[in-house]
Amino acid sequence: MHAPDDPNRYQEVLVSPMYLAGSNGTGDAGFTPVAHWPHQYLDEGPCQLLVTSPDQRIRIGWFGDDFELWKISAAEDAFSAPRWTATFNHVTPAEMVAGLTAALVQDYGEAIASDTPGRFLTGPTVPWRETVRPLTDAGWNHDGAAELGTVEIIAPDDQAGILIDRRGYGSDRRTVELWAGPPGWGTRAEATFTARTPSHLIAATAAVMAKSTPVVRERHQVDRRMQHLVTMTPVASATPIAEAQGPRAPTPLDVRRTAVTQAVHRAARAPRTAADLRVMAAQSRSAGAAQKRTGQPETAASARLPTTSPAPRRGR
Repeated sequence: MHAPDDPNRYQEVLVSPMYLAGSNGTGDAGFTPVAHWPHQYLDEGPCQLLVTSPDQRIRIGWFGDDFELWKISAAEDAFSAPRWTATFNHVTPAEMVAGLTAALVQDYGEAIASDTPGRFLTGPTVPWRETVRPLTDAGWNHDGAAELGTVEIIAPDDQAGILIDRRGYGSDRRTVELWAGPPGWGTRAEATFTARTPSHLIAATAAVMAKSTPVVRERHQVDRRMQHLVTMTPVASATPIAEAQGPRAPTPLDVRRTAVTQAVHRAARAPRTAADLRVMAAQSRSAGAAQKRTGQPETAASARLPTTSPAPRRGR
C-alpha cells in the first residue's frame, strides 16, 4: 500500500466494481436505511452496536472485533429465536449491507401499514432463479462446473458470485453465499444467509452487487492485492477555491482513522499471541465507548484479524 507520508494516500477515488471495493472503515452506509430505528450502544460483549426495529423483531448487530462484522436476523417476536440470520464479513462493502437493511425497512413499513407479520418472515421461494434474477439480468452466468446439489452464478469478470447449496437439511444451515474477490481474509468479501431467509431479501442484496455504480473510497482503503482488479478514478475537487487553499487540516476523525489503519498494518506483520488479542479487544471496547459519545459505529478497519484464514468455499 501507499506509505504513510504519500500525499495521495487519502485521495478519494471512485472504485468499480463496487463488490471489490472493500470496506471504507465505517458501517455508515449499512446503517443509513435504519437511522430512525432504536440504537443501543454496548460497551461490553462482542456486539458493539445493536439496531432494532421498533418492536425488536428485526435486529442488526455490529461486531467490531469479529471476522463476521455484521449479523442481521429476524424473529416472529422480540423473545423468539431468529427465524433466519445473515452475516457479512469485514471485507464486505457496507453498500451491500444497505441493500438488505433498506429492504427490511420497506418490509417492516408494509407490515405495520397492513397489520400483517411481514414479508421478512415469509421464507424462501422454491425456485432459486428468483433469488439470482438481479444477477442474471445483469449478465452474470451460470457456472456449469458447480458441485452436484449446488448452483453458482458468476460475474463476467469471474471475481464475484452467488453460491446456493441445496444439499442437506436444517433451518440454521448457511445455504446461500454471496462472495467477491480472491480467497483470503483481507480480499474475500462474504455474505451468508441461513436456509429460511426470504428470497427477495437475498435478491435485494445481490441487486446492489449487480449495479455498475462505483463507490467512493480513500485510496489507501483499497487493498493493494485488489488494485489490479479494480478501476480507481480520482474524485474531482469540489471547488477551485478548495484547491487554492491547499490541503485541509486533518480532522479528529482523520487522525483516528490513520491511527487505526497503521495499527492494523502493524498487527498484520506481527505474530499473534493470546495476549495480543486480549489487548486488541480491550482497545476496541474502549474505542466503542468513545463512539457512543460521537454517535458513529466502530470502524470496520478495527475488526479483529483472525489468527488463521477461514477456508474459502471457492478457489477462484
